[in-house]
Amino acid sequence: MIEGLKPYAEYKESGLPWLGRCPKHWNVRRTKILFHERVQKGFPNEPLLAATQTKGVVKKEDYETRTVTAQKDLHLLKLVEVGDYVISLRSFQGGIEVAHCRGIISPAYTVLKPQKQAVSRYYSHFFKAKAFIDSLSLFVTGIREGQNIDYERLSRAEMPMPPEEEQAAIVRFLDHANRKIDGFIRAKRKLIGLLNEQKQAIIHRAVTRGLHPDVPLKPSGIPWLGDIPKHWEVFRCGSLFREVVDVGHPNARLLSIDRFKGIIPQDETGRRTRASYDRGAYKRVKPGQLAYNLMNAFMGALGFSPYDGIVSPAYAVAQPLREIETRYFHYLLRTSSYTGEFNRLSYGIMYERNRLYFERFKVVRALFPPLDEQKAIADWIEANTRSLNTAIARTEREIALMQEYRTRLTADLVTGKLDVREAAAKLPDLPTDTPDEPLEELEPEEVEA
Repeated sequence: MIEGLKPYAEYKESGLPWLGRCPKHWNVRRTKILFHERVQKGFPNEPLLAATQTKGVVKKEDYETRTVTAQKDLHLLKLVEVGDYVISLRSFQGGIEVAHCRGIISPAYTVLKPQKQAVSRYYSHFFKAKAFIDSLSLFVTGIREGQNIDYERLSRAEMPMPPEEEQAAIVRFLDHANRKIDGFIRAKRKLIGLLNEQKQAIIHRAVTRGLHPDVPLKPSGIPWLGDIPKHWEVFRCGSLFREVVDVGHPNARLLSIDRFKGIIPQDETGRRTRASYDRGAYKRVKPGQLAYNLMNAFMGALGFSPYDGIVSPAYAVAQPLREIETRYFHYLLRTSSYTGEFNRLSYGIMYERNRLYFERFKVVRALFPPLDEQKAIADWIEANTRSLNTAIARTEREIALMQEYRTRLTADLVTGKLDVREAAAKLPDLPTDTPDEPLEELEPEEVEA
């Protein structure tokens, strides 16, 4: 699609250091001219909304498992109309979000109503462009976890305003490009899903039946697990692990749990820390200790740490009570049999997401082969899933490259680096009756203010 795209014929200095040059015929306007702040309250019967970095502003009921819901003073929440923009507590990290539905949202947020010259979806792309997000650092107040955008300052800042017909051309081109990119990513994610299913089948068989197909079996006594090798033992997790809480290490390396890779440094996940927590409250994890996300253990957010660092207060940390092969238990406790049991044992209060507290984790019964067999099973799994891991990593990299391409393309178009007017005019209309299923994105953990 981008073959033949060229820069504009003439440029001028925009006067904005973060933008540099822009097309000569583009205007530059103050934010408060393009958008008026909407401060309307007293609509307690409207649906609650959540501002998300990947889906925009959506109904909280469609996103309720990831945020804590306000329970009172709904008349104090701000009204949001379809097409409005919302500056959330995390917009300085990921841009300003567009609203896809009417509802009410936290009074800590700023709601912007686009004026006539900004009603196209051009700004929904512009507000997510890296150059604009980087520029928001100029309007941030507070330090560390308390940072927020000072809208009074942002409202006086200028931003580019292409002619309305040109805004429409940019949106048209990006709609077509994004449909192709989404199709590519969707196919690659389906492939990753199939590879992971194959990998999990290999792992499940090994950790629940061992490596010898003819070994005598016995009932495990665990209804959701079935028969196991006769010489294996079964222990409750409370007999294998004890919870440890070691806080007060704010400068330690921050760790997180990847659902497929286990515990890794957080800077390798692309996710952000919770804004509402002080690092001093984070829990220390030592090599060989088990950690799991209280809210996502049922999704496989569990692993043994190879690092010395800290994890979110929303994690549980446990020390093995006897000599074990941590790799075996890493695989065992992430199988669908165990994550299903974690889901059954999790519970929450009101609208909070269910949590697997350690008192519940302790009652889970875990298989316990002899130590040398634990090591042999772990070695066998690693040898027999190596090619699958390579294929998964390669496919993930292809997705990452395509996402980088999308980011760069969007930035080049909304800042006027490439002219798409002629190309957009030749594109067919997209069908409106068969929308693509939206891509599922993993949101960083957040607490709604």
